[in-house]
Amino acid sequence: MKPTTMAGSLLIIIGIIAFSYQGFTYTTTEKAVDLGPIQVTTEKEHTLPLPPLVGGICLVGGILLLLKKS
Repeated sequence: MKPTTMAGSLLIIIGIIAFSYQGFTYTTTEKAVDLGPIQVTTEKEHTLPLPPLVGGICLVGGILLLLKKS
């Protein structure tokens, strides 16, 4: 398989995933209070949004790479 075909296919897959999920969420644990042997931790949830424009650019780029090959 040629590198341009692989790159185009990968961009199309990334574009579809970006449209499907529109972001991902991850959780971090942070210390809230540290009083010697007593510790209180909190879990914070962070979201990293993926705008639809990113998915569209990946899809179009992947399609153009596949069309350029032929």
